[in-house]
Amino acid sequence: MPKALTKDKQKMRLVAIGLSLFVGASIMAVKFYVYRLTQSSAVFSDALESIINVVASAFALVSVIMAARPPDRSHPYGHGKIEYFSAGFEGALIIVAAFGIFRIGLHHLLNPRPLPNLQAGLWILLGISFINLFLGIGLKRIGEKTDSLTLVADGKHVLTDVYTSGGVLLGLLLVHLSGLNRLDGLVACIVGINILVTGAGLVRTSFSGLMDASDPNILGQVSDLILKHRKGTWIDVHELRAWRSGNRLHIDLHLILPKNLSLDEAHGEAKLLEKVIVSYFGGKASVLIHMDPCEDPDCVICAQNACELRSHKQTAEIPWTWKTLTTFGGAGARLKKSRLRFKK
Repeated sequence: MPKALTKDKQKMRLVAIGLSLFVGASIMAVKFYVYRLTQSSAVFSDALESIINVVASAFALVSVIMAARPPDRSHPYGHGKIEYFSAGFEGALIIVAAFGIFRIGLHHLLNPRPLPNLQAGLWILLGISFINLFLGIGLKRIGEKTDSLTLVADGKHVLTDVYTSGGVLLGLLLVHLSGLNRLDGLVACIVGINILVTGAGLVRTSFSGLMDASDPNILGQVSDLILKHRKGTWIDVHELRAWRSGNRLHIDLHLILPKNLSLDEAHGEAKLLEKVIVSYFGGKASVLIHMDPCEDPDCVICAQNACELRSHKQTAEIPWTWKTLTTFGGAGARLKKSRLRFKK
C-alpha cells in the first residue's frame, strides 16, 4: 500500500495555498480599487482575472487537503487525481475570464474614454505586480518540491496574473504618454489572448492526467532503469505502463522469465525489479509486475544459449527502450515493431 504524504510536505502545501488565497484576495481588492480610480477597462479585466484567481485558490486548498489522504478501501489508488480536477477547473475559469476580458476590451476599444488618476493607478499596479511575481514563483517551486500539480497550476495562474498586470501597466503607460485612450481596450484584448492560452494549457494537462495519458519522460526513466539492472534471467519486458496520481506513480509491466524457474525464484526476480524501481522514485511508486513463463517464440530474443529448454537459437536482439518495452504482446509483436540488430 502506498505511503501517505509526509507531514512536512503536507504542511508546506497547506501553508503555500493558504498564503496564495490570502494574498490573492488582498490583491483582488486593490485592483478593484485601482479600477475605481482610473475607470480603465484593462485594469477591470485584470481585476476580473483576479476573482478567478481567488476562487481557484480556494478550490485548490480543498484539493490539496483531499489529495493528501492515504489510500483506503473505497479509493485503493489514493485521492491524488483530485489535483487534475483542480487544474482543469482552474484552466476552465481562466478561459471564462478571457472571454469576459475580450467583451469589455472590445467595447472600450470601439468607445474610448478618458482615464482619470492614471499615474496613481500605475504605481499601485506596479507594487502589487511584484508581490504577485514572488508569490507565483514560490508556489511553483513548492509545488515541484512537494509533487503537487495543484500548487504548480496555481503558481502558473498567479504568474499569468503577473503577465496580465505587466501588459496592463505597459498599455496604461502608453495611454498616459500618448493620450490615446483607445489603447486601453486594445491592451485588454491582448492580455485576454495570453490568458486564454494559459487556461487551455491547464485544461489539456488536466485532461491528460484524468485519461492516464502516457508520459514518455517517466517511461524513459523506467526503461533505462530496467536496462541498467537487467539480469540474464530477464528474457523480455513488455506492456510497460505508468501513470501519475497526485504525488504517486503507478507502474506495471510484464516480465518474461525462464519457465523452468521455481515459483520462489520467479517471485524473487520480480521483487528485485520492484525494489529497484521503488527505490529510484524515492518510495513514491507503486509497482505491479506480472510474471510470464517463456515460450518457443521467445527463443529468438533470449540470450541464455545454454538453456536446455531452447527450441532454436537466438537470432535477434531488441533494444530495450520505452518504445519497445511498452509494446503489447510477446516476442512476435515486438519483433515487428522494433529495429532489430540481427546476430551474425
